[in-house]
Amino acid sequence: MIEFQNVSKSFWTGQTRKVILDKSSFVIEPGQSLGILAENGTGKTTLINMMCGIEKPDEGKVIRRSRISFPLGFSGGIAPKQSAQENCRYIARLYALDPDYVESFCRYICDFDAYFEMPVSTYSRGMRARFSLAILLSLDFDYYLIDEGMPNSTDAAFNARAGEILMQKLQNATVVIVSHNERILEKFAHKAAVLGDGRLQFFDSLADAKEIYDYSNAGYF
Repeated sequence: MIEFQNVSKSFWTGQTRKVILDKSSFVIEPGQSLGILAENGTGKTTLINMMCGIEKPDEGKVIRRSRISFPLGFSGGIAPKQSAQENCRYIARLYALDPDYVESFCRYICDFDAYFEMPVSTYSRGMRARFSLAILLSLDFDYYLIDEGMPNSTDAAFNARAGEILMQKLQNATVVIVSHNERILEKFAHKAAVLGDGRLQFFDSLADAKEIYDYSNAGYF
């Protein structure tokens, strides 16, 4: 379970204060995958980062009672001066997993050949995206967090391998995905919410959330 208790979060932009959440309380129950509609600049990434603990709220508490992933595409835990092999084995130990398994898994998914022994700092952006996703897929979580701003791989074979494994994992896990595109949310979400004006409003269906989202962006509210 992920629970927000009276959480407030804001940023000073230089001219005004941007409010992400204002004393907001809600619970994301396991088994109820959630799609969050939010415009660019409303705090999508910040919200996801608070869910997994990368960012802390200004006020209130975020309570986590499950295994929660880092955001899909997040590479903050990868040491760029180390090789993919070294990163795999280090991260495996952090999660009390077999280093041989994590290394073999990521070698298969990434298909980097000799580059797997080279520093991650020498990788292209696409290669780094592939490696960070492979690391995520090698671990098991109860909640998978997806930020639409994550880097995407253009390698079709990689996308096929990783996509199949991701969909298998999501059969037994809960997804929280933030996006401004409802078509992306339709692939994953059972319920929906709209982020804006310091609130996260929940709806029973994506259609209801989209109606409020469209009206809000049209300036009716």
